[in-house]
Amino acid sequence: MADPVPITVYTREDCHLCDEAVDTLERIADSEGVEIAIDLVDVDEDSELHEEYSDRVPYVLVDGTPKFKYRVDPAKARMELKRYS
Repeated sequence: MADPVPITVYTREDCHLCDEAVDTLERIADSEGVEIAIDLVDVDEDSELHEEYSDRVPYVLVDGTPKFKYRVDPAKARMELKRYS
C-alpha cells in the first residue's frame, strides 16, 4: 500500500472556507481510493505564518506543492489526487 499523500492546509480558527477545503479533499480522496494525511496549520499560532498567510487561508499544499488558495476546486483536486491512485 502506498504512503498517504501529505496535504498541508494553512488555516485559522472559525474559517468556514478552511472547513470546506478539508471536507472537499477528504471526500474526493475517499471516492478515488487515495489515502491522505492532512496536517492543519493554524496561521494565528505563529507570527511569521500569520504575516505570510493571514489573508490567504485556506492555503493548500499537496505533497509539498502549493495547489489551492481560498477554495479547493473539486475537479482540479480530483485530477491532482488521481495521480496518487
